Amino acid sequence: MSARHTEVLIIGSGPAGYTAAIYAARAMLKPVLIAGMEQGGQLMITTDVENYPGFADPIQGPWLMEQMLNQAVHVGAEIVNDLVTEVELSRRPFTIRTDSGAVWTADTLVIATGAKAKWLGIESEQRFQGFGVSACATCDGFFYRNKDVIVVGGGNSAVEEALYLSNIAKSVTVVHRRDSFRSEKILQERLFQRPNVKVLWNTEIAEITGEPAKPPMPPSVNGVRLRDTRTGVVSEQTIDGVFIAIGHAPATELFRDKLKMKPNGYLWTAPDSTATSLPGVFAAGDVTDDTFRQAITAAGMGCMAALEAERYLAGIQPIVQAAE
Repeated sequence: MSARHTEVLIIGSGPAGYTAAIYAARAMLKPVLIAGMEQGGQLMITTDVENYPGFADPIQGPWLMEQMLNQAVHVGAEIVNDLVTEVELSRRPFTIRTDSGAVWTADTLVIATGAKAKWLGIESEQRFQGFGVSACATCDGFFYRNKDVIVVGGGNSAVEEALYLSNIAKSVTVVHRRDSFRSEKILQERLFQRPNVKVLWNTEIAEITGEPAKPPMPPSVNGVRLRDTRTGVVSEQTIDGVFIAIGHAPATELFRDKLKMKPNGYLWTAPDSTATSLPGVFAAGDVTDDTFRQAITAAGMGCMAALEAERYLAGIQPIVQAAE
């Protein structure tokens, strides 16, 4: 299969990727966006969005991503429903291979692959994943109507998940291994006001218990073993579902040993820039943003990446300084 060439190739289809496509298309660069397996990114599993500017009333995450997709197509971006499996960055133009067998070459690359949910890493979590253990309340919360659930974590993600579930479940127990939340104060205040929510501080899940699969019945969760992080004392609690909300890991596997990364695995970019350690390669959104991780900041970085790619193609090199 012969390779197709494009000046700007974008990997990823969340707010960062779509915004980069919109700006690059309006600059007449005819960008190609390869959407990946999770087209639309994390907003596809988000219901009410209240903090994206321009909408007085709450909007739905999937609707917002559909609008971004339509806008990108309208201004001339090409959207390819495929999955990138390999990138070759050692020579120019860059070479990108996909799951379908397609080969692309590109003068510039915008990486907007986002981040994925983190898991606890215990054996029982894997055993019940999808059968009582979830990382997405908006996806699976409906199945726990009037039931008892646990949310694990202490950041914005955990508090938001707990708030959402408090409208569905009979009770929500938030388990956090420290003695205070890291989330925004306004979210904490909302959570503490919910009568069906309680918080277990200095606590972690030692094991998730349940019934094994008995065909035709799948496995199911019926409880957890909780460990006090200060004393080590273990207790048990009956529960119907466990939601893991301990953050996300950036989707950077394709770029390992090819681009400079931060110690936590996010792609490194130059200060006030989306330029990576390799000229002509830019990173935008949650794949590099380990601080804010918001749709609006991802979109802003997508804009920056497209503008910087345009400048690079025009021969205006961004200044990339080594990290201190």
